[in-house]
Amino acid sequence: MMNLSDFGKRFQGYSGITHLMDDLAEGLAKPGVVMLGGGNPAHIPEVASVFEALIGELHKSGKLFATLANYDGPQGKTLFLETLAQFFQQQYGWDISSKNIALTHGSQSSFFILFNSFAGISAAQQRRVLIPLVPEYIGYSDVGIEDGLIVSQEARIEMLADGFFKYKVDFENLQVDDSIGLICVSRPTNPSGNVLTDDECRQLDLTARSNNLPLMIDSAYGTPFPNIIFNQVTPFWNENCIVCMSLSKLGLPGARSGIVIANEEVIRYFSNMTAVTSLAPSGFGAEIVNQLILDDALLPLCNDVIQPFYKRRSSLAVRLLRDAIDDPRLHIHKPEGSMFLWLWFEGLGVTTSELYQRLKQKGLLVVPGKYFFPGQLTVSDHAESCVRMNYVQSEQELAKGIEILANELRACW
Repeated sequence: MMNLSDFGKRFQGYSGITHLMDDLAEGLAKPGVVMLGGGNPAHIPEVASVFEALIGELHKSGKLFATLANYDGPQGKTLFLETLAQFFQQQYGWDISSKNIALTHGSQSSFFILFNSFAGISAAQQRRVLIPLVPEYIGYSDVGIEDGLIVSQEARIEMLADGFFKYKVDFENLQVDDSIGLICVSRPTNPSGNVLTDDECRQLDLTARSNNLPLMIDSAYGTPFPNIIFNQVTPFWNENCIVCMSLSKLGLPGARSGIVIANEEVIRYFSNMTAVTSLAPSGFGAEIVNQLILDDALLPLCNDVIQPFYKRRSSLAVRLLRDAIDDPRLHIHKPEGSMFLWLWFEGLGVTTSELYQRLKQKGLLVVPGKYFFPGQLTVSDHAESCVRMNYVQSEQELAKGIEILANELRACW
């Protein structure tokens, strides 16, 4: 038996994100399993061909080997930082330089550093991360070194026409006091596909500023890249914001590359943490995307290929669900972005944790809703009535998986 420290014991248990990644690996290894659970981005042929051609050019020029054979600084590849700063200046008028940007080993690494830096025990007081709207990303739940690092507020539910609904921040009941160290949201939200409006972002920013708190916006699926957003929204950043981005949903999850945009003080601190914990971030994804930006190819790839692909696939999944499950107790969160549908089964008779096991036995993987409510003391009936469904698989796989789901729902109802 391992004699673990308190820190080690925090990561001894089986977490929701471990469950998700285990299912992803198990499903890929088992033929015939319909993978509607994990978060792997779609393999879009047009995107793959762009990356393959670009990697070939980088290999031929010697830049690829030079990237793999040399360390970058702890802040990340200097050339890419400068290219990104110029990109955001030109596209959105952001007043930033390369000193406002750091690269990371993917967004999950960013969250671990940021959550534990702005929240936790400080001067004998425990500060916490406030998530003003749940359900939220499964990966936030267990990144805290200490118990109770996250507190959250359930969303206000707005029922819409045609069996849709939408989560909204309940600003009237949002509690912010000196026990909060960081406010965190994702845009669009994984799992529900909810997209905070520009007004909601501004209101959260005002709330954060009035309490002398940073606002962290997780933009792994958001604007300007990969831009898996189906609404017209404006990228949001200022000196009080920490924006986290990722190259994973652009189609490069294996590169493990994240981006943090913040004020210079935060970036200096973050870079020091990277040096201590892992020396330097990977430069592989940075080299590829740097060239895409220089070639003016990044935004057309996102806006003309990636975003339309996911919007079409989302519409297809909704149609298949409606055709297979003709029951008013099925509610679908309005698809506004990301690569998931969030399904609410009213009056199911069993929890979606039980439903998950039954579906798994029949060869379908989804993710039960209880994992997406970080900071809640108990699992609510609503949480146990929802599942997250990935819609990036082929039409045939989607239809097969939805038919399995429909049959099991009929049995439960």
